[in-house]
Amino acid sequence: MFNPGSEDVIVALGTPYGTGAIAVVRMSGAEAFDVLQKVFKPAKKDLNWSSVRSHSMIYGEILDGDEPLDEVLVAVYRQPHSYTGENSVEINCHASPYIQSRLVQVLIDHGARQAEPGEFSLRAFLNAKMDLSRTEAVAELINARSEAARKLAYKQLKGGVSRKLHTLRESLLNFISLIELELDFTEEDVEFADRGELKELLEDILSQVKHLYETFRMGNAVKNGILTVIAGKPNAGKSTLLNALLKENRAIVTDIPGTTRDSIEEIIHWKGVEFRLVDTAGLRESEDEVEKIGIRKTGEYLQKADVILYLVDAAQTTAAELKDEIARLPEEVPVLLIINKTDLLPPEHRIEFDVGDMPRTIRTLHLSLKEEQNPELSIMPELVDMLALKDLFAGSLMITNARHYEALRMAEPALVQALEGLDSRLSGDLLAVHIREALYYLGSITGNISDDDILGNIFSQFCIGK
Repeated sequence: MFNPGSEDVIVALGTPYGTGAIAVVRMSGAEAFDVLQKVFKPAKKDLNWSSVRSHSMIYGEILDGDEPLDEVLVAVYRQPHSYTGENSVEINCHASPYIQSRLVQVLIDHGARQAEPGEFSLRAFLNAKMDLSRTEAVAELINARSEAARKLAYKQLKGGVSRKLHTLRESLLNFISLIELELDFTEEDVEFADRGELKELLEDILSQVKHLYETFRMGNAVKNGILTVIAGKPNAGKSTLLNALLKENRAIVTDIPGTTRDSIEEIIHWKGVEFRLVDTAGLRESEDEVEKIGIRKTGEYLQKADVILYLVDAAQTTAAELKDEIARLPEEVPVLLIINKTDLLPPEHRIEFDVGDMPRTIRTLHLSLKEEQNPELSIMPELVDMLALKDLFAGSLMITNARHYEALRMAEPALVQALEGLDSRLSGDLLAVHIREALYYLGSITGNISDDDILGNIFSQFCIGK
C-alpha cells in the first residue's frame, strides 16, 4: 500500500456504506479538480473554475455518461488548505448504495483510483499537515468508544503528545549540538556543554519519559474500556453487584454456592468512562468439571483485569482469611475490596482489613448490597478516584498508543546510559551516541524519524476513506 511518491488522484467513500440521507465521496490529488470537471455539471452554467475559492460549496449534477446520476453539493478545498494538503473535493450525494458505488466508479473511470486504507491521512502526514502521532489520533478518534476515549484522542489530535515530545527533543538537540561542537576542539580541551546542567536536563527528561509511559496502562484501558473483574468466593454477592450496577437482572442470583459457572460481561458508562464489567465464577476448590472450567476462566480474567472488585461475605470471613485471599490476586492490579452483607453483623464485628506492607493498590468499602438502593454511588466514585481518572477529567496527558509506549520504553535505557556516562566522565562522542539513540525513539513517535515499513503498518490499520 505504501507509496510515498504517488501523485495519483485518489477517491473513496468518506461515510459508511449503506442507505441513508447523505453520503460523502472524497477525492484528493493535484488533478482532483480536472477529474471532477469531467463528470460534474454545475447548476451555474457560466461557472469559472479558476475563480472558485477554497472551502466553497457548488450545487450541480454528477453525470454518468450523458445521463444525470444524482444531484450533489461539492465542497472544494484548494491546496494547501485541505486535510491532505492537496487539491481535494468532497461530493455530498444521496446515500443510496447504488449511487455511492456508481459515483466512485464514475470518478475512477475518469482518472481517479480507489484509495488504500488510511491513504488520505498518510498524505496529510507526508504533506506536513500533521505529525505522525496526530495522524494516528484520527483513527483513535473515529474508534472512540466513550466520552473519555474521545477526549484522550482529541487531545492527541490537537497536539498534546506532539508538543510534549517536541519540547523534550529540542532540549536534547541543543545539548547534543554543543557536545558535538566540542569534538571539533578536542585538542584545545574546550567544553561548551555544562555537564551539571546536562545531568539535570537528562534526569528531568528521564522522569517525564517514565511518567508518560506509565500512563499507558490506564490510557489504553480507557480507550478500550476498563476491564473491571468482579471476583470473590461463591455467594459473596458478585452477581447481585453486577445486576445492581446494570440496573437489571442480568445474572442469576440464588443462595446456592456456585450458581455462576461462566463469565458474564456487560458494559456500563460512568462519567464518560466505559467500564467492562465481568461477573466471574466463585473462587473455591471444586470437583465439578463445569465449575472448574469457570474458575480457570476467572483466573484468566484476573490476570487481564485493569481493576478488581473483590467481594467478601462479612458474616463468613475472618480478617486472616481475607488477607490470604487478597494475597492470591495479581499484585499489579488495583483492588477495590467490598465487604458485603454488613447487615448480618453488628458494627463492632465488622472486618477491618489491614493492607500492611502488601505491594498493591487496595481500598475498602463496607456495605450491604441487599439494603443499598444505589451501590454505584458508593462504588463508582471510589473506582474513579483509585484509578486516578480525575487526572483524565482534568485534562492530563495520557499515552493510549502501544507504538508510542514501546518507543518511550526504548528511549529510557538510552537516557539512563547517558546519565551513567556523565557520572563516569564518558567522552563527548560516546555521550552523543546515547543521546542520539534517545532522540531516535522520541522522534519515531511524531514521525521526525520513520521508515516505509512502519508507516505502511500504521496506515493500513485505518479505514478506507480516512
